Amino acid sequence: MKIAIIKYNAGNVRSVIFALDRIGIEPVLTDDPEVLNSADKVIFPGVGEASSTMKHLHELGLDKVIVNLKQPVLGICLGMQLMCKHSEEGNADCLGIFDLNVKKFNDSVSLQEKVGQQESLRGSLKIPQTGWNNIRKLKGKLFERIPEESFMYFVHSYYAELGANTIATTNYILDYSSALNKNNFYAVQFHPEKSSDIGQKLLENFIRL
Repeated sequence: MKIAIIKYNAGNVRSVIFALDRIGIEPVLTDDPEVLNSADKVIFPGVGEASSTMKHLHELGLDKVIVNLKQPVLGICLGMQLMCKHSEEGNADCLGIFDLNVKKFNDSVSLQEKVGQQESLRGSLKIPQTGWNNIRKLKGKLFERIPEESFMYFVHSYYAELGANTIATTNYILDYSSALNKNNFYAVQFHPEKSSDIGQKLLENFIRL
């Protein structure tokens, strides 16, 4: 099986390669459209800034390649956000695979109003969200044998709205999409490559799709 990782100016590529190596997969890192189109699975990782990354994808022609892929594709972190319609980060028009907007966490939002907690907790949530958090309302084969309320590792200041393509949610200040699926496109806000055994299980599930 050939697994391709999209090569662009992303920051977490090596950790994804190491995670795949741990489950016996040797991926190819490439920006070659022919290699990407012929792969059995494609991973679209990302740590970076949305508008500059979209500009880079346009320059390489990868924006058109990604949206036309027919095999299972997994977006990770910024990769997930770039698969949405628009991001507030740099006011970027993104790939539009998911008809959702990406917004910045607002630390002035009342937690009491949003999640029913005490007002005294408001100051405890920092932006970016960095660390472990639960995923819930899990749907589909990507989460096969992954328990509700499992912990995954997150690092992000922006989030995707809830919508029809949401297959997992997380709460941080408010409920947001921590995973999405539409047809052959899958995406997660958390970092499975940094999420211990549960993250490894999710990568294994993706490989089996």
